[in-house]
Amino acid sequence: MARRRIDPLEGQAAVQEWAQKGDATSRAVLLTAVRYSLEELEALHPGHSVEVRVPPAGAVQAIGGPRHTRGTPPNVVECRPHTWLALATGRTGWLDVLHRPIDDGGVQASGTRSDLTEFLPYLRLRR
Repeated sequence: MARRRIDPLEGQAAVQEWAQKGDATSRAVLLTAVRYSLEELEALHPGHSVEVRVPPAGAVQAIGGPRHTRGTPPNVVECRPHTWLALATGRTGWLDVLHRPIDDGGVQASGTRSDLTEFLPYLRLRR
């Protein structure tokens, strides 16, 4: 089970604020939104087969399957905070960012289980 550090109401409010402000979102709100979204991924898809890294906000291991115990995990997904939130909310698609450089809003994914298409999006935005 995911360890909750972000209150769900606070996390949802941060995601909503990010959705409204985009790049103008404060760093504190952005990091809260990403941390909450990572906690949600971990809660919805428990496991340890894929490590999702969104520096500097955090990282989680999620998705059922083989568990690694040492060193770099065999399946890693890494991207920037705005990219991750866009994926988690469905504002962008996995294939739209997969082959772009991280610095250009892309995703670096390695390993046979690193395709997150079936797990995205998973956060809903209020209208």
